[in-house]
Amino acid sequence: MLYRLSVLWARFELGCAAILALCVTLLILLSVVTRSLGNAIYWVDELAIYTMIWMTFLGASAALHHRTSVAITVLSDAVPPTVTHMMAKFVDLVIFLFAIAMLWFCWRWFQPLEIIRAGFDTTAFQSTMFNFVYAEPTSTLGLPKYLFWSVIWLFAFGATLHSAAHLISRRIER
Repeated sequence: MLYRLSVLWARFELGCAAILALCVTLLILLSVVTRSLGNAIYWVDELAIYTMIWMTFLGASAALHHRTSVAITVLSDAVPPTVTHMMAKFVDLVIFLFAIAMLWFCWRWFQPLEIIRAGFDTTAFQSTMFNFVYAEPTSTLGLPKYLFWSVIWLFAFGATLHSAAHLISRRIER
């Protein structure tokens, strides 16, 4: 069940990453065209950067599911399959612990319960928590940065889901 959920989430992540890759390409093309015409649209560059960041985080999480992340396999290629399997489970455990830590850091950073208690009033939240995560705007878009930083929540959720699915699964794909 958990592995099937991981498969579906990885498909969703890859689909979003593919759409975002197209968006990055189109945004950069728009930037090149408007600059060559002498009428640059500066917010396009910033949006392209944030789009690429989202694409990267979603793709990285999906790579964890598919076990296609960059790896050095000198040791795992030289040992028997049972040891390779144990090493893969150890890597899954490390990734799981890292992902749980990421969720915890996101919780501490965004403080969702506190912003809810403040009635989504960012000024009241800032004055009581001394946390300005919801107040910082982007440079040219003028949007709150937390909207773009929220991809870290998605990455942490996906990494937790994928590593947990691999931990309880018996299969090791490459």
